[in-house]
Amino acid sequence: MSKVKAAPPPGCNLNINDPQVQEAAIRIQASYRGHRSRKELREKGPPKFLQELKDVVLVEGSAAKLECRVSAFPDPFIVWSKDGKELKDGPKYCYVFEDPDVVALVVRDGVLADLGRYTVTIKNTFGQTSGSACIIVEVPAKVTKGPDNVKAKKGTTVVLKAEISGEPPPDVGWLKDGEDIEEDERVFYDVGDTDTILTIKNARPTDAGKYEVFVENNLGTDQSFARVDIQ
Repeated sequence: MSKVKAAPPPGCNLNINDPQVQEAAIRIQASYRGHRSRKELREKGPPKFLQELKDVVLVEGSAAKLECRVSAFPDPFIVWSKDGKELKDGPKYCYVFEDPDVVALVVRDGVLADLGRYTVTIKNTFGQTSGSACIIVEVPAKVTKGPDNVKAKKGTTVVLKAEISGEPPPDVGWLKDGEDIEEDERVFYDVGDTDTILTIKNARPTDAGKYEVFVENNLGTDQSFARVDIQ
């Protein structure tokens, strides 16, 4: 016994060839397109940050990554700069774009000169915005050039100079024959940004010996030696 299909309820017949039905479909499609266009218009506008840049620490010889999250439609044009100078995408500085909204800069082969303020500028046809953060460079303490051996005559002034580096700036000390030097008006040392100088006035035979310059910060230590002979 075959089943008989039930007739649709009154008013539910739909003839897709009916001009009124076609007109209604066109109105529905137009309404949807209008809604979609209004939604897109709400999303369009100048770029804005969803997450700001933050300061990062870069250890000498390694890489650091500055990143932020942005909202921008249409897609924005990105420029990174350091202390006001534009940085080109290449071996040293790598522009990074990670879906859906991350913009980043990778700084490779870190050196002390990378310390500074970095700015990202994001712009599209509706406007632009920018944000900044600092890269803080950390460099292990190092004696980059040790003092030279010295031969001097009794009563003269002896000067030992060493070139140093480090960030944070290292603590510096001088030793003679393994003992800390007690500074006075005759024997003293100065510490500059890139060097340290030990001065021995009116040199005596007892000043002869092995001198050591020692540097230290939270990333490392280093030292160098020199021999002083008094004749």
